[in-house]
Amino acid sequence: MSGVTGNQDVDIDLAQLVRGVWARRLKVVAITLLGAGVAFVGAKMVSPKYRSETRILIEPRAPAFANAQAADANASQLLDELNISSQVQLLQSADLIKQVISSQKLYDLPEFDAAADSSALGDILIALNLKKSPLANPPEERVINAFVERLQVYQVPGSRVIGITFTSKDPALAAAIPNAMAAAYLAKQSGAKLDSNSEATRWLEPEIETLRTKVSEAEQKVAEYRTARGLLPTNGGGNFQTQQLNDISAELTRVRGDKVNAQARAQSVRNALSSGEPSDTLQDIMSSQAIQRLKGTESGLQSQISDLQTSLLNNHPRLKSLRAQLADIRTQIRQETQKILASIENEAKVATLREQELDQQSNKVKANSAQAGEDEVGLNALQREAAAQRQLLETYLARFREAASRADKNSSPADARIVSTAVQPVDPYFPKVVPIVVVVSLATFIMTSIVIMLAELFSGRALRPISGYGTEESVEQETVEIVAVSPRARMAAPSMLAVQQDEQDEAAEEPVVEQPEEENEFSIASVAQYLLGSRAPLAIAISPTGDNGSAATVALARTLASAGSRVVLVDMTGSGHPTELMAQGRSLPGVTDLLCGEAAFGDTIHGDHLSDAHFIPQGTSDMRRAMRGADRLSLLLDALTSAYDLVLVESGAADVAGVSRLTHSKTVEIILSMPEIIEQQFVAAMTSFEEAGYERVVLMSGGNMDGNATVAQQAA
Repeated sequence: MSGVTGNQDVDIDLAQLVRGVWARRLKVVAITLLGAGVAFVGAKMVSPKYRSETRILIEPRAPAFANAQAADANASQLLDELNISSQVQLLQSADLIKQVISSQKLYDLPEFDAAADSSALGDILIALNLKKSPLANPPEERVINAFVERLQVYQVPGSRVIGITFTSKDPALAAAIPNAMAAAYLAKQSGAKLDSNSEATRWLEPEIETLRTKVSEAEQKVAEYRTARGLLPTNGGGNFQTQQLNDISAELTRVRGDKVNAQARAQSVRNALSSGEPSDTLQDIMSSQAIQRLKGTESGLQSQISDLQTSLLNNHPRLKSLRAQLADIRTQIRQETQKILASIENEAKVATLREQELDQQSNKVKANSAQAGEDEVGLNALQREAAAQRQLLETYLARFREAASRADKNSSPADARIVSTAVQPVDPYFPKVVPIVVVVSLATFIMTSIVIMLAELFSGRALRPISGYGTEESVEQETVEIVAVSPRARMAAPSMLAVQQDEQDEAAEEPVVEQPEEENEFSIASVAQYLLGSRAPLAIAISPTGDNGSAATVALARTLASAGSRVVLVDMTGSGHPTELMAQGRSLPGVTDLLCGEAAFGDTIHGDHLSDAHFIPQGTSDMRRAMRGADRLSLLLDALTSAYDLVLVESGAADVAGVSRLTHSKTVEIILSMPEIIEQQFVAAMTSFEEAGYERVVLMSGGNMDGNATVAQQAA
């Protein structure tokens, strides 16, 4: 390839691809115009086809005199989704198509004869037995097949409307055939309803005659049974014995009441006579006219005596005569009272005799009523049979009258109506010249451009070497970076530390000269550059030496943020030192509040006051209660990795078990933040993480880490 050696990595030069197309723009335009012209000529040469549509609404159409309940039942079945689909299939039936073909005389049209449209290519395919000859089919079948190819019947989605579409070279025929199909369909449906009514009339007529005979026989059996058992009907609907028993019971109750009443009245009169009480308070005595007359006479005599006593002596003959008359009147009152008592006692005796007589009649009627009840069981069975036969007869009569009333074709309309009639189209359905030319032109332009771009790629002119690769300087720089942060370089760290320690012992008395940060392979800048290049979504920082390592992790987060990376630091330390460095105070809601359910997820994310980095503080809730929901930490980290370029977790002096609880993946970046390297702690941490399967372990130490931490503390 031109300008690219065999050992170099290459990339596609998009600008060269565009320049290649632009350099051949005249050729592209010419080919596009040629394609448009060919499309225009081809569209004009194609015979135009016209399409028209008729729409039918499926709905119940019953006469006004039809039974409303039956109409509702038929409507629910007619408007069923399956029934609409069935009507679509009926419109595509062969019988209906043949009827339309015959009515429109389509057999005489060359458009519907496949043999008349034969072409040279078709004849060749037929000769090679790659295509079946249309002449092998009968003429009727050829016409039907051509008709079906041009016909489309479908249900309009979400409605009970059926569309009938037909395509033809003749616009008048394209409109006539859908209308003819709709008319034939409605006539067929109306005829089917008329035939159904006629069949119902023919079947019901003999059935009605049979039922009339059965009803007459059943009612005759009821009458004969009633006469034989003496079950004469009454006005109340029951039998005579039951009615008689009810009347006797009512009379017996009345007689017993009269008897008790007479006995009570007689006893009250006796009590009045025996005790000598005045009888004026008794109703029976005072209602007697003789008593009333005697009482009036007694009152007059008593008045006279009272008047004469004022002027005459007690032994005066006049007073004696009046007293004698008064005594005689009182005797008559007592005698009349005795007669009333005797009359009342006679009433009680008559009531007692009447009660006894009614009891005897009641016993006889009860026996007759029991027998009548047993006889009524059979009578009820016969009556039910007669009622059932009569009800069935009345039902058949009603249906017969309804079916007979619909014998005329005008009384049985089809359960559908035309809502849109096909009209003769003006514009052809196919071909659409303008859309075809536009689509072909656009496709020609795209294909021509793709061919030119492929030619540029295959020639090598659109390929370029990746900058920085292949030179000795870049190889050395890449080697330095790999030694600084790659897993293989980490394995050599203990020996390097030993050499550094020996050099420090030999030069203990010499003045210390600080080296620039760029010369330290494990500095914050080197680790930040490594994390930016690895595109790792999650990094966990371990600080075995305490808060100075946590301060270095804060400096790492700020370095990443200054490089344009969206980074968030999660404070999982026990001391909360990162929160002190990045926040104005320690009272902000954080991880513990989120795990305890006392703060929302968005309320726990805060901004660093010295950089563009974000952080989630330790929180103010109880640490022990928060650790009960530690299993949800992995979900928290997953949510953060979807929103940030890098999630940096500062876990303090955590071990392998603590890190494993944060994430189940072994592909996370593990950063050992040790500003001052303690070889024993470093080797133990490195060994434990590598034995646990964590291969991405990075050391961050040396350089100006302490200075960064000090600046962060002072700014906080």
